[in-house]
Order: sequence, then C-alpha cells, then structure tokens
Amino acid sequence: MSTPQLTHLDQSGRARMVDVGRKEDTERLAVARGEVLMKPETLALIRAGQIKKGDVLTIAQIAGIQAAKRTAELIPLCHPLPLTQVDVECALDDTLPGVQITATAKTIGKTGVEMEALTAVSVAALTVYDMAKAAEKTIKIQNIRLVEKRGGKSGDIKTE
Repeated sequence: MSTPQLTHLDQSGRARMVDVGRKEDTERLAVARGEVLMKPETLALIRAGQIKKGDVLTIAQIAGIQAAKRTAELIPLCHPLPLTQVDVECALDDTLPGVQITATAKTIGKTGVEMEALTAVSVAALTVYDMAKAAEKTIKIQNIRLVEKRGGKSGDIKTE
C-alpha cells in the first residue's frame, strides 16, 4: 500500500499549483456544513429580527456565495473555477442552539469545488458571528467539514 502524495508539493518539497490541463471536464459538486453555536437568547434575537446590524441569515447567505466565487483569491494554490451554482442555506437550530450552515457548489471543470463549498460555509459562519457579536461575545464556530463530493477521478464521497 503506497503512501498518498501531497499534490501541492513538487519533488523538492516546494509549493506548486497542480497542473490540471490534461484532465477532462466533468460535472463537479461539493457540499460542506458547519455550525455557529450561541446562547438561546442570541438565537431568539436573530429569529425575531432584532440584531441591530440587520437580517443575519440573509447577509450570511450572500457573504457565503460571494466567498465561494473568490476562493482562488483567498486560498493561494486553488484554481479559479467557473462556478455554475453556489447555494448557501442558513437555518436556525434550537438543538445547538445556533445556526446550521450548508453550502453547495457546482461546476463543470477539471478540478473539484470542495474548497469553494468550504469557503462559503466558513465566511457565512464568520458573518453570523460578526452580525451577532454585539449581542454575545461567546459565539463559537465549529465543525466545518466536507459532507459530499461528486465527480472527478477520485470518485464520489459522502460522509454524512
């Protein structure tokens, strides 16, 4: 059994952007999730629309979509991708308590959209934090992860 190689390092150990030029274009999809934990009182303020900065969930959704489109500018070795769809869902969850964030990114291309989905969740979560931090200083962002990937040479993956 061979040890997996890090694709972003050359034979000398230097960072490199992977050459995907010879790969075929395929449909790609990635879904990522994360949670923003907060006190029930803060969640109640968001639910009631009483956060002074505005509509927390809508602003977080838009921020996540914008972030996915700019992933290659933020993550140095990511390829810029022509995204065909980005969807960010922010849902209030009393069991956390907090906000569940799910991002789906799609493209037709030579490389996957995992980083775009993960970036969307991350920035949406940071936006929830920013919008609600005046109401609570102990908000926690946690468990940002890839939950599904489709397309490409490595095949489909589903972790939840």
